Amino acid sequence: MPRPRKCRRVENLPGTTYFKPAGIPMRMLEDVHLTIDEVEALRLKEIEDLDQETGAEKMGISRPTFQRILASARKKVANAVLNGKAIRIEGGIFAMENSTYRCFNGHEWNVPFEEMTIMPPELCPTCDTPQIEPVLAAGHGRRRRGWQQNR
Repeated sequence: MPRPRKCRRVENLPGTTYFKPAGIPMRMLEDVHLTIDEVEALRLKEIEDLDQETGAEKMGISRPTFQRILASARKKVANAVLNGKAIRIEGGIFAMENSTYRCFNGHEWNVPFEEMTIMPPELCPTCDTPQIEPVLAAGHGRRRRGWQQNR
């Protein structure tokens, strides 16, 4: 039985979650699915120009795991670019560095990554109401944390 996957630490969510080739109708396109953690690995390696050891530390994973995530992301992007496919970015096993939550009474608080990997909050720390929700990142329509692999 394989080990359960570790939750990967993600600093930022991408502002755009779908790319498609110009001039091809959406109904005629195949999708390539990139997870949030694959995009984060690409960002750390290619944009931030970090070495694999530092990138792995930032994501809270081992260097070999970082390498596997990066290789998977590069293969998917190459497939999409060379074969004229769309790229959909969503899902994966990840948590934000600090996830912000809000209760229905208006209180907001940050939950550090280390606590998120154990269990997401169930009660507001100020008023103990169980009616809480994650605060969405600006310009992004998905939840701030992803505990399950989306399809």
